[in-house]
Amino acid sequence: MAIRVLAVDDHPLLRGGIAALIAGQSDMALVAEASTGVEALERFRVFRPDVTLLDIQMPVMGGIETLVALRAEFPGARVIVLTTYGGDALAQRALDAGAHAYVLKGDVRVELLDTIRSVHLGRRHVTADVARALAAHRGEECLSPREIAVLRLVAAGNSNEEIGQRLSVSRETAKAHMKHIMAKLGASDRTHAVTLALARGILPSISE
Repeated sequence: MAIRVLAVDDHPLLRGGIAALIAGQSDMALVAEASTGVEALERFRVFRPDVTLLDIQMPVMGGIETLVALRAEFPGARVIVLTTYGGDALAQRALDAGAHAYVLKGDVRVELLDTIRSVHLGRRHVTADVARALAAHRGEECLSPREIAVLRLVAAGNSNEEIGQRLSVSRETAKAHMKHIMAKLGASDRTHAVTLALARGILPSISE
């Protein structure tokens, strides 16, 4: 019996590419598509696919949020996360949320079909570059939600005083948060901290 696949991505061109890839395979079939997280949940309830391909960056209801909701309702759901972003922090969040595989969109033509087959058999897969990034940062202390909020404001160009005002803390507290952030990331300054956070997926990429 063919592996039944649900493709979830807000870009029609990517869904079209996935559909074309799957159409050429005798052992799998694309049974449904969705462009949002809400649609993904609705389609899953109707079609009950064997494997779901899920974009991690979508408007309104993001991929991680969709994954958490999907796995809560259907604990046996097998999900492959697709993203343009190879940061270890984002990959770790997806895996912690229950993803069975993490594949970069740039590797879709090379890896996707074999990954679908592997996940259908209950195996797990992470793109090689992402696996190396995960290994490189294993055991490191994560940024707290407050520290991520501070770093978002730094990325937006706010000073310590402005960050303090926005978060209702003193300038000194905002400065202390920034010091801890730089220490955890191994950053030399504020700009370096933002650059590292973007590269690792701690902050969302502006390109997705």
